[in-house]
Amino acid sequence: MLKGKRWIAFLTIVVFTAALSYFAREKNGAARQEAWSSHTLADAGYEDEAPYKGKVALTFDDGPHPVYTPQLLDGLKKRDVKVTFFVTGENVESYPEIVKRASEEGHLIGNHTFHHVQLTAANSDDFKKEIISTNDIIQEVTGKETSFIRPPYGSWDKKYEKELNMFPVLWDVDPLDWCSTNVDKIVRSVLAGTKENSIILMHDSYDSTVTAALQVVDILKAEGYEFVTVDEILFD
Repeated sequence: MLKGKRWIAFLTIVVFTAALSYFAREKNGAARQEAWSSHTLADAGYEDEAPYKGKVALTFDDGPHPVYTPQLLDGLKKRDVKVTFFVTGENVESYPEIVKRASEEGHLIGNHTFHHVQLTAANSDDFKKEIISTNDIIQEVTGKETSFIRPPYGSWDKKYEKELNMFPVLWDVDPLDWCSTNVDKIVRSVLAGTKENSIILMHDSYDSTVTAALQVVDILKAEGYEFVTVDEILFD
């Protein structure tokens, strides 16, 4: 009985500590967002040249979208920021001019399979074909080969790294923007988790994501972060 009570007490402490950590991160993200939105840069404590805090990579899955990806590209171009797009082959096939534009403007184009297929124990051969066909259409449209893949849902098998010379790119910041239209909530979630060398996962298929992503860029740049494509995070 005593062991059982000790185990319950231990679990309670763990849960309580995790909850405190979560709310502290959320509070920090909200404070940074409020400082940005309520004041000028100087009033918010940002100097013209903030101390350099390191590199971060902003990544977008599932595109391109015919409306929202061009809007995002316009905002990124205005801010001179480069990001990484993990595109599906079927969307590249439908909107090749958007992918070509993104590549020409210096963004990195990565593979997200042709039909957004998750790897399972039963579809290994089909998954490999999905990767190859998406690589082919990316090269056809951009004139460039890609070696980077964001496997849907993070499901991956290391054998493809050698067989296909593909490098999986996961993430450490996920604001779950695909299930929320609350821009402020998305921004706070990103800010709460971002640190040097973070890889931020977002989706360029939503108006709210475009708005949130550009706010995130403005805030983190002002704080001293540099936005780079994922290859600079993984290999520099």
